Amino acid sequence: MPGHSLGTPSDPRAQIKAVAWNLVTACCSLLPVSSGDQLTVWQRWVRQPQKVWLRRAVFQVHLWSGIGLGLYIFFISVTGSVLVYRNELYVAATPEPIISQGSGPHLSDDALAEAATALYPGYRLIRIVRARNPDYAVEIWLGRDDEIERRLFDPRSGMDVGSAAETGVWLVTKLIEVHADLLAGPTGRRVNGLGALAALLSAITGLVIWWPGIKRWRRSLTLRRGVGWKRFNWDLHSTLGFWSFGFIVVFAVSGLYLCIPREFHALADWLDPPTEAGPRLRFVDSALSWLAYSHFGRINGIGLPCSGPGLCDQTIKAIWALFGAAPAAMFVTGTIMWWNRVLRPRWRRVVARR
Repeated sequence: MPGHSLGTPSDPRAQIKAVAWNLVTACCSLLPVSSGDQLTVWQRWVRQPQKVWLRRAVFQVHLWSGIGLGLYIFFISVTGSVLVYRNELYVAATPEPIISQGSGPHLSDDALAEAATALYPGYRLIRIVRARNPDYAVEIWLGRDDEIERRLFDPRSGMDVGSAAETGVWLVTKLIEVHADLLAGPTGRRVNGLGALAALLSAITGLVIWWPGIKRWRRSLTLRRGVGWKRFNWDLHSTLGFWSFGFIVVFAVSGLYLCIPREFHALADWLDPPTEAGPRLRFVDSALSWLAYSHFGRINGIGLPCSGPGLCDQTIKAIWALFGAAPAAMFVTGTIMWWNRVLRPRWRRVVARR
């Protein structure tokens, strides 16, 4: 470009700078420069965005991305909000230990194995798991063909005292897996990566649509009283979208990083290449670490700025859970708007024809 030396065409960084400069130049062409009473695109966007064709196009992108991926975003939003309390869920799901009430000596592993195989003929011993407290029930794994039984036995009497399968813990673990990879392993993670991009697109297009004009933008920050339920639903959708925008962007970008970490680390190495001097802590490394922490809102189970359990920890988790559920709430309010504006009139026309 004349007057701007941005490097050789073969240099990737120079190419990115050239693209960025072209975007800036294109945006500058929309700056308020008018002749007479004719408004420029930028002026119309600032004053009356509803009349700008670009906003109508963005609205269609927002609408159809919400229709196509709304249920997915709803599911990821709800499960992510619940999993803010993952540690608390594990604690609640872990059953209380069964303690032996006998007074005799503790049985050896061989004696327990003999008692277990006697109660379950045809099964073979797989493993014996003792707790640190010798009075706690002993977990014994028994197998037959492809079937595995996990049972608890009294360490003194050798009696079967119940199942060792922790259904609650299993459910929490499965909830984590379905949120992280849709129970589909690496393929599910890639799908979630695309979902994160879709959520980011929905958030950005939603913010563009939210802008009501320079004279009315303050009214769009709060909910109004004394309006009909349809208008209230619109205001709720709009207000939720504005105040949760930053959180949704963080959730989407950090979720994308967790789905495709190699690509992010490759980008980090491109921005700040490793040196031959040896390992060093780079800004990009710290940024990626905090990006991951920001997705969960905690470090080692404790809220980000907090030093331990308590009010600070629970407040941060509540904020993350609340804003994590915002996309689900916006899916509901958006669906109601779609029903009122599109589906309901069409349904009435179909009924009237009959």
